[in-house]
Amino acid sequence: QVHLVESGGGLVQAGGSLRLSCTTSVRSFGNYNMAWFRQAPGKEREFVAAITWNGSNRYYGDSVKGRFTISRDNSKNTMSLQMDNLQPEDTALYFCAKQSVHAMNYYGTGEYDYWGQGTQVTVSS
Repeated sequence: QVHLVESGGGLVQAGGSLRLSCTTSVRSFGNYNMAWFRQAPGKEREFVAAITWNGSNRYYGDSVKGRFTISRDNSKNTMSLQMDNLQPEDTALYFCAKQSVHAMNYYGTGEYDYWGQGTQVTVSS
């Protein structure tokens, strides 16, 4: 049974920072690419960032480039998302996800086979 649990969300003022964490029970976690997505009310789930299995490559959505940083610690089966200079448009439910071994790209929700329940991030103006 694979479990992914997000934590670290909360309420922050515009310009502030939060650090999200994803703790997993994924066996051989270090073999898989991982990602963060987010979903705001009434909108589709949106790609935020992805990191390759060994952390050597990182990919970001255009809206978060230069503000968010994805990282992972394979020794602890965890992944993090450091979010700086948060803006009200960053308000969403944030999910961590494990990429499927059959994935063709990093950006589509269909490329991921396990998801957490999400952690809420709210940014006030």
